[in-house]
Amino acid sequence: MLEEKVAMPVAADFVRLTEPYRRELLAHCYRMMGTVDEAEDLVQETYLRAWRSYDGFEGRSSPRTWLYRIATNACLSALQGRGRRPLPSGLGGPSETIDGPPAPPEVTWLQPLADDPAAVVLTRGSLRLALIAALQHLPARQRAVLILRDVLGWSTTEVAEALDTTTAAVKSTLQRARAQLQRVAPAEDHVAEPPEPGVRALLARYMSAFERADTAALARLLTDDVALEMPPLPTWLRGRETVARFAGSHIFGPAGSLKLVPLRANGQPATATYRRGGDGLYRAHAIQVLTFTGEKISSIVAFLDPDLFPRFGLAATA
Repeated sequence: MLEEKVAMPVAADFVRLTEPYRRELLAHCYRMMGTVDEAEDLVQETYLRAWRSYDGFEGRSSPRTWLYRIATNACLSALQGRGRRPLPSGLGGPSETIDGPPAPPEVTWLQPLADDPAAVVLTRGSLRLALIAALQHLPARQRAVLILRDVLGWSTTEVAEALDTTTAAVKSTLQRARAQLQRVAPAEDHVAEPPEPGVRALLARYMSAFERADTAALARLLTDDVALEMPPLPTWLRGRETVARFAGSHIFGPAGSLKLVPLRANGQPATATYRRGGDGLYRAHAIQVLTFTGEKISSIVAFLDPDLFPRFGLAATA
């Protein structure tokens, strides 16, 4: 009985100290892993490890720093022996059409992350889909160092302590990570979305083009070098005419065949796409994450995975 009386205040204190960081830890683990499924598991693992070691937490660092240290090391352990999670554009150059079977089972794809307005988002570009895909090109330890330094803003000393290494090793690892990221990632500074009213207007026009099966209207919204990716299909397309032609021949059906719902994913405009079946019901089909550059759309990543819909709070039918 005495143990229970002692344990209850300790547990309540642990929850009070740690629970406010759960959402941002999910974003951190997602940056490391590239998948929401594994990120959620690793957040749970982080809290389990934190609870087990809570007696030794003496407040020498903040609870937030302590939890991030545990989460980062849990991710590094999980990444041992793992391949990266790509998008189709990470597997090779563009094709003339998207066809053929899905990639083999050993290819595990990047997943989108639903925006959480209540979450503490540390930097505007830190969850953008292109950046998450680029981080996958880094070895796990380089990925961790770059995220801790450049996304979370930790000092070199803090990173060294978290990863049980030296400051010299952190500086060297960070230099290599930044160089590799520069080779594979688009410059976030060049991704210039219009102001929010413009984003809403452009998204509405895009959704209307899909629902009306209007290929010409879609083409007018795309940049010259727009990319279309549709994981788990391993091929992808580049160019306004190619993408518009493919949409007209392979995506659009009769007007009204598709119904789109506006979303936000990875800090970007997105849509949930439902396709009408022979029984007249609209069923979950794809989550599309869009990149707006100026007043045009420069990237469309359509995740053909209806199982993602519940993660966005969406029903299987509309």
